[in-house]
Amino acid sequence: MQSITDEALSAIWRIEGAKIIAGVARLVRDVGLAEELAQDTLVTALEHWPAVGVPDNPGAWLMAAAKNRALDHLRRAKMLIEKHEEIGHDLEAQEALVVPDFVDALEAAQADDIGDDLLRLIFTACHPVLSTEARVALTLKLLGGLKTEEIARAFLASEPTIAQRIVRAKRTLTEARVPFEIPDKEDRSQRLASVFEVLYLIFNEGYTATSGTDWMRPGLTNEAIRLGRILSELVPSEPEAHGLSALMQLQASRANARIDASGNPVLLMDQDRSRWDRLLIRNGLHALERAEQLGGTLGPYALQAAIAACHARAHAAKDTDWARIVALYDALAQVMPTPVVQLNRAVAVSMAFGPEAALEIVDALNDHPQLQNYQWLPSVRGDFLAKLGRHSEACAEFERAAGLAQNDKERSLLLNRAALSKQV
Repeated sequence: MQSITDEALSAIWRIEGAKIIAGVARLVRDVGLAEELAQDTLVTALEHWPAVGVPDNPGAWLMAAAKNRALDHLRRAKMLIEKHEEIGHDLEAQEALVVPDFVDALEAAQADDIGDDLLRLIFTACHPVLSTEARVALTLKLLGGLKTEEIARAFLASEPTIAQRIVRAKRTLTEARVPFEIPDKEDRSQRLASVFEVLYLIFNEGYTATSGTDWMRPGLTNEAIRLGRILSELVPSEPEAHGLSALMQLQASRANARIDASGNPVLLMDQDRSRWDRLLIRNGLHALERAEQLGGTLGPYALQAAIAACHARAHAAKDTDWARIVALYDALAQVMPTPVVQLNRAVAVSMAFGPEAALEIVDALNDHPQLQNYQWLPSVRGDFLAKLGRHSEACAEFERAAGLAQNDKERSLLLNRAALSKQV
C-alpha cells in the first residue's frame, strides 16, 4: 500500500474511470446509473485510501468495488433474479458473486476484441435516440473522462450548454431503455459518423490537452488509437474507419518530438524527426493504404490522414510537399467546410505560397463566431505577421492567443513567441 493525494487519485480515475463505468454498465445496462455507481466508488476511495494507503492495483480495486456496488443496487431494487439469467453468460458477473471483494477483475475486463466493454459504451452513448452533439459530449464524458469545461472547449461551445447536453443525454438513454450492446450491422452504420467524431475528439484531447499543466495526455491518445484499431477491424469495409486509425497513428508518431527536455512544446517544423515513432508511421501508412484501396471519394479522416502522411514521409521539414498539402486541404474543405479547416489550410498556403496570401485567408476568418475564443486563430495570424516583418502586430496577436489558452504549456509557448517578437 502507498499513500495517496487527491491529485493522484484523480489521475488514477482519469486512466481507469472509463473501464470501470463500462464494466458496471454491462451489469446494470444503464450508462447513467453506471456512472453514478462508479463515482460513488471513487468517493469511497477518497474516504479510505488516504488512511489505509493505495492498493497495489488501484484499477482492479475500483473495478471490483464498483461491480459489488452495482450488484448491491440490483439486490436492493429486487432486480437480481430478473437480471441473473441476462448476465449469467457474463463470467465477470458470476465471479463477482462468489469471489472475495477486490479481486483483480480489471485484467478480465481488458479483452481487446469486438466485445470490448469500452466499445459497447461508445456505441451505446452514440445511439440514434440522441442528437449528434449529445452523443459526442456524453461519450467524451464517459469514455474520455473529460471535464465539462474541457468538452466545451473541444466543441467551441459554452460550458452550460455542454452540461445540459450531458444531463439530457443520460436521461434520454435511461428513459428509452437503450441496450448496452454493439449494434447489428444495419444499425451500426447509422452511428459510425458520431463514433468517429468522438474517438478523434478524445485523441485530440490527449494529443494537445485543452487545459492543465501537461501538453499531452498519452493515456487518452493511446486509448483512442486502441479503440480506433478495434473499430477498423469491426467495420473492415469502411474507408473512414481505416482513415481515422491512420490519422491518429500518424499524428501520435510525433509525440516524442513534441516536447523538449523540460516538457515544453516543440512546433512541427522545429521537431527532431529522428525521434518520430517509425512503427506508428508504418502502421498509419498501412491503414491509409487500406482506406485508399477500398475506393471511392476519401472522407474527412482519410484526407487528414493523407495530409499527415505528407509530413511523415518528409525526412526533414524542408522536404515537405506543401503544394500537395494545400490541394488536400482544398479537397477537405469540400467535405468538411469548417473554419478550423480553413485556418489549417491558411498555414499550408503560407508554407507553399508565402504569408501574404495566407494572411488574407486568416483575416477573412477574424469575425467568425466559432473562432472568437480559439487561441490558434490569433496565434496563426501572429506567425504570418512576424514573417512579414510586422513584429509589433505579431506580438499583440501572440499575447491575445496566450490570454485565450487554458493549457499552461501552450500559454508559455505563446508568451515566449510574443517576447521574441518584442525583441526584433
